[in-house]
Amino acid sequence: QVQLVESGGGLVQAGGSLRLSCAASGRTRSIESMAWYRQAPGKQRELVASITSSFRTDYSDSVKGRFTISRDTAKNTVTLQMNNLNPEDTGVYYCYAKSTWGPVERTYSSDYWGQGTQVTVSS
Repeated sequence: QVQLVESGGGLVQAGGSLRLSCAASGRTRSIESMAWYRQAPGKQRELVASITSSFRTDYSDSVKGRFTISRDTAKNTVTLQMNNLNPEDTGVYYCYAKSTWGPVERTYSSDYWGQGTQVTVSS
C-alpha cells in the first residue's frame, strides 16, 4: 500500500509560479514511476508529467518548457515546478504512483492516487 499526499496548490496570477510536492509513504520501495495529472471542470483528467525509477521524464505538450518534474527517492517525494502559469493550467492536480512487485516470473502492479490539490491561475 502506498499513500500520497499533495501540497503546494493555490491561487496565482498568470505568469506566476507554483511548486507542487507529493509525499509518498508506505511501500515506497515498490514504486516504479510517479506522475502528475490534472483535471479541469468538465474535462477529462490528463497527464501533465511523469518520471520513472530511472529518472526519465515526460511532459504533456501543453506544459513542455514550463513545468519540471523531479523525484527524490531518499525523501520519497516528487515535485512539479510550474512556471509561467496561464489560466488554462487551472485544475485539480493529482499525484500518481505506480507500484510493481512479485517474483521474477510474474509482475503485479497497483495504481495509487493522492487526494488532489487545487491550482487556480487568474488572468
